[in-house]
Amino acid sequence: MSALILALIAGAVVGLALGALGGGGSVLAVPALIYLLGFTPAAATTAGLIIVTATSLTALYAHARSGTVRWRAGALFAAAGLLPAAAAGAAASRLPQPILTAAFAAVAALAAVGMLRPGRTAAGPATGGARPVRAAGTGAGLGALTGLLGVGGGFLAVPALVTVLAFEMQAAVGTSLLVISANSLASLATRSATTAGIDWALIGPFTGAAILGAWDGKRLAAKVTGTLLQRTFAVVLLAVAAFMLVDALI
Repeated sequence: MSALILALIAGAVVGLALGALGGGGSVLAVPALIYLLGFTPAAATTAGLIIVTATSLTALYAHARSGTVRWRAGALFAAAGLLPAAAAGAAASRLPQPILTAAFAAVAALAAVGMLRPGRTAAGPATGGARPVRAAGTGAGLGALTGLLGVGGGFLAVPALVTVLAFEMQAAVGTSLLVISANSLASLATRSATTAGIDWALIGPFTGAAILGAWDGKRLAAKVTGTLLQRTFAVVLLAVAAFMLVDALI
């Protein structure tokens, strides 16, 4: 199968995940770029940020039209992660490739386990002002994760918005896309040195397919229960994490 076809298929899957779950696209994008398209881990994390930024902005527009984005609270949550994202992005290029791969696999596995655990429901509509110190700390942690590993952090942002800021699930999914977009842009600003290893002939189609997939994911989320989507994604994520961890240790 040609690299172009693989890029289109992988992009569609990434977009579906982002559109339906408000996150998770990057934890599939980076392994796909490494193992299907032959990118180095450093180039894959940078390319993953490019793909996820473009796709998240598209999905954010779709959710904004539906009124499921809490702009003020989301902007404050994202602001706490901007500096950590930029600092971690600058540090990522200095880390050995196996360490990046192992760290990515560990985070993906933790995210999958969290998705398989029984969810905690919000206590009520979000006010945007609940637990500001904890919210800032969580936002900073997500920013650092985005910068270091090239992931948008949506798979962590959604549960954080539900439990820390008491968002209802639909608002958490929509608002997480604002957080992902801001953190990814901040991290990309520090990664200009690693764009040299990116094959734009593959990243362009990958990104285009992901953007189209995000719209389909938004429609899929309205038809299929969130629990089923989340658990299916978690099982796939566990398999990917196990493969990457073994590859990093061998």
